[in-house]
Amino acid sequence: MTPRDTGPLSATVPRAPEGPATGTVASATLPPGYAEATTLAERVLAYDPRADIGLLTRAGQLAAEAHATQQRENGEPYITHPLAVAGILADYRLDSATIATALLHDVAEDTAVGLKEIERRFGVEVARLVDGVTKLTRIELQSERTKQAENLRKLVLAMSEDIRVLLVKLADRLHNMRTLHFVPQQARRQKTARETLEIFAPLAERIGMDALKTEMETLAFQTLHPEARQTIAARLTFLRGQGADLIREIEQDLKRVLALHGVNALDVLGREKSPYSIWLKMQKKNVAFEALSDVMAFRVIVDDRNACYMALGAVHDAYRVVPGRFKDYISTPKTNGYQSLHTGVTVPERRNAKIEVQIRTREMHEVAEFGVAAHWIYKQGPETAGGTARKRYPWVRALLDILENAEGVQEFLDDTKLELHRELVFCFSPKGDLIELPRGATPVDFAYEVHSQVGDTCVGAKVNGKIVPLRHMLENGDQVEIITARGGQPNPAWERFVVTGKARARIRRFVHARQREENQESGRAAITKAFRQEGLDFSEKLLEGALKALKQPGLPELYLLVGSGSLSAREVVQAAVPELRTPPRIADPLPLARPRGRLGAGPTLGRAERPGSGRGAAPAGMPVTGLVSGMPYHFAGCCHPLPGERILGIVTTGKGVSIHAADCRSLENFAAAPERFLDIDWVEEAVGHHVGRIIVETRNRPSALAALTETVAQQDGALAGLKVNHRDPESCEIALDVEVRDLRHLERIMGALRAPADNLRVERARG
Repeated sequence: MTPRDTGPLSATVPRAPEGPATGTVASATLPPGYAEATTLAERVLAYDPRADIGLLTRAGQLAAEAHATQQRENGEPYITHPLAVAGILADYRLDSATIATALLHDVAEDTAVGLKEIERRFGVEVARLVDGVTKLTRIELQSERTKQAENLRKLVLAMSEDIRVLLVKLADRLHNMRTLHFVPQQARRQKTARETLEIFAPLAERIGMDALKTEMETLAFQTLHPEARQTIAARLTFLRGQGADLIREIEQDLKRVLALHGVNALDVLGREKSPYSIWLKMQKKNVAFEALSDVMAFRVIVDDRNACYMALGAVHDAYRVVPGRFKDYISTPKTNGYQSLHTGVTVPERRNAKIEVQIRTREMHEVAEFGVAAHWIYKQGPETAGGTARKRYPWVRALLDILENAEGVQEFLDDTKLELHRELVFCFSPKGDLIELPRGATPVDFAYEVHSQVGDTCVGAKVNGKIVPLRHMLENGDQVEIITARGGQPNPAWERFVVTGKARARIRRFVHARQREENQESGRAAITKAFRQEGLDFSEKLLEGALKALKQPGLPELYLLVGSGSLSAREVVQAAVPELRTPPRIADPLPLARPRGRLGAGPTLGRAERPGSGRGAAPAGMPVTGLVSGMPYHFAGCCHPLPGERILGIVTTGKGVSIHAADCRSLENFAAAPERFLDIDWVEEAVGHHVGRIIVETRNRPSALAALTETVAQQDGALAGLKVNHRDPESCEIALDVEVRDLRHLERIMGALRAPADNLRVERARG
């Protein structure tokens, strides 16, 4: 298979052989992959003399047998995929258990061989790693987004116990991206590429695997934005033509400057940044290609830490420094272990070219390129594997905190993406402890990063000795002191300005808990009042019969249902005292009239229908079945029902039939009058446009509204109304009424709105 062009930065990413290995002859009776697995085992033995060759050979043979009848999208035997994944990890010099897991990672998921059989044949360690990599494909999930969240939840839990699970998952995703062009469905290709950019590339960055991250980003960018990639690639080609050997010239000039200052440079490497990183910077800074100052970057490799600072002095002495571009990641390393000095300078002798220079030692360079794999577990002994991820990578602990505090899988997915996509600032506690936070973080984020209890009881903050508002944005080097108070509790308003997923999840958890308590109290009060209206004294003992009749486990759950409006207090009284029930009444017949309003239109935001206009004319045919011909009807504005979801009709005096989604909470108001309910359904092809309402929380930027409306238009939706519910300097919440064909059309628009990182929350409004 011919490797694809993956951009200038992908040259250092290990690539496994994708064809038959040379020098090994397999019997014609054996499944494909036997010979290649043997060759792979020999490669592992070459860098790890302690490798369990028998384990690797058996794993390769089982994978070859289990996948013998399967093929990939390009027609190749399926075994080429696990072999390629194992080859990527072998080039990172990983241990035998990890390589065996790579060979077996799809066996439990896609074949008849289960995890118990894998454990019996390969041991507990390999079975645990395979289980961590295996997706939850055999369970019933509500949607693709829920499925993605559940799989991410499982991955986070598994990699918190053993980071090797993540290494196998990243290698698996990298090979899938290399062969993504063979997938025939464009929607599948784009979904995989989007997931790669949103989740897997940031995870690779967090463990320091820069080359792997860059190749995944480049391949995903090529799939999602082919025209933009082609344009940037053409610009880079033009620059190379204009500058001839500009990179080589600057490399030689840097070597000359370093030698002149007595610095022994082991190597000076120049390269262009990847098209994706260039495009991303253009989007963030809202600038043209020509305005970028660091299209070219150079790495200077020196002997030791002292030489790094000597090299920095030499570069600053020889060239004009670009203000604000210096970063010292040696004295303050990133949490993934990355260390380097970064600076931006102008090289006047080369037509005032602005370049970025990264200065590091050989060991720092290995960590920068290969991250956690640069000093992996086989060098230390397998007994240290347990808990390695949580000790070495604090962000894994942060993801676990989000998992613990999130109310549901959707919230977990949103907060995890927020946690992964962040530029960093470094702040200090009064004791000098370094706290890493995303850019735009506030003292509240800092407090929760220190400890969840500190965040919950935070009442104020001092930054560099001065009291500041809790929404104050922290800068690099700030010393932050959190002021707490006994009995303090989170303020729901904090959620509007915090930027870390951990803080947001914790605040939401508190808000949900408080809302639950309030609903329980209001529910109990409503039931007490309902008993009093019937002339009865309220007693919790009286409710024991209601619990059984209403199938509730206990009084708190019953109070919660009534307080949240899911159950009426009158129903509870009637369930507790059945003799109070009254026979159902027959509804008065309603006069017939023509349908009111445009087909499918419910109340919209920011616009009203004009009586007598063409828009208000009745449709030629009814979109629903179950109504008497000519009966007036309208679609409820509380739930905006759409074709594709279950609906119910409610007979309302003077207004005809109100059509609601079957799960609309407003229906609870009519629970005591079941005679008003009509069993209706959509016609097979409900033509026309219907209004769905979407709530979007997005970062507050000048182009936010334009980006939202453009996305809706690209998905063939029409904006029927718009309202800004809330706005502050960091974010804004916007309600969009969108004309769509059906529920699937609305979900497609919502999926497109979730793609940009600036959109923090996208959900359907129900009520």
